[in-house]
Amino acid sequence: MSDLYNNEFNDVYESDEPITNKDVERSIIKKFKKDIWRKFTKAINEYEMIQDGDKIAVCISGGKDSMLMAKLFQELERHGRKNFDLVFLVMNPGYNKINYETIVNNAKFLNVPIQVFESEIFDIVADEGDSPCYLCARMRRGHLYSKAKELGCNKIALGHHFDDVIETIVMGMMYGAQIQTMMPKLHSTNFPGMELIRPLYLVREKDIIHWMNYNRLHFIRCACRFTEKIDMADTVGKVSKRAEVKELINTLSKVNPYIEMNIFRSVENVNLNTVIAYKKDGIRHHFLENYYDEI
Repeated sequence: MSDLYNNEFNDVYESDEPITNKDVERSIIKKFKKDIWRKFTKAINEYEMIQDGDKIAVCISGGKDSMLMAKLFQELERHGRKNFDLVFLVMNPGYNKINYETIVNNAKFLNVPIQVFESEIFDIVADEGDSPCYLCARMRRGHLYSKAKELGCNKIALGHHFDDVIETIVMGMMYGAQIQTMMPKLHSTNFPGMELIRPLYLVREKDIIHWMNYNRLHFIRCACRFTEKIDMADTVGKVSKRAEVKELINTLSKVNPYIEMNIFRSVENVNLNTVIAYKKDGIRHHFLENYYDEI
């Protein structure tokens, strides 16, 4: 398996002096203006993620994606968008001491005023068989919605990026026998009035890693107890489905550099006249429904 963390970007901040939060912030709007800042603002504008009066819970897991998202929101406030309020929300689902301290210390260094609340999700899902990830993700999101609503927020922001989106598309086809995508925003079905937004929707993971390495930052990776016991690829060769798809896309993109964008565009260019069946609002439609009307 390739490790994106060991990538081709080896440049770091050009100074022997200790890096500061101001250096990190400056890099976002200067060195990474094209690859990160502009794509962040483009997603927000193109998908209409923010409206006047929003109060957004920026959900921070402690990884590279969510911490970058927090800094991007701070820059957005700083550069003219002041029509919304922010809460930087951290849920502690049962992190070990080292991971929890890493999150708190990074937030302090990056001047992100986090609010932490506790849950016992890791304890609850610990006995859920070989792969408790789906249940864990659903429970975490539910807790985040609930806490955000309690704090007066009407939206939660999650740090899913472009690569998460295209991997989800391919996973749905290969393992779920369906065509679907990770939407840039959606209404909550269980928390009326709440929305989920994904501001990193157009940002590539490699660029996030480049930003992290350039600024000599170190974040936690997957911090659950399940992955503390096994690596992404363990000694008997088991590999997560998402890791398999990530590697597949990476291999194909070496042959055709347009593969990744083509996957993304495929769910923007669905032609219902050329599909056998589709679902709309839970109702299945088949091409034969109107087939004979065309005679």
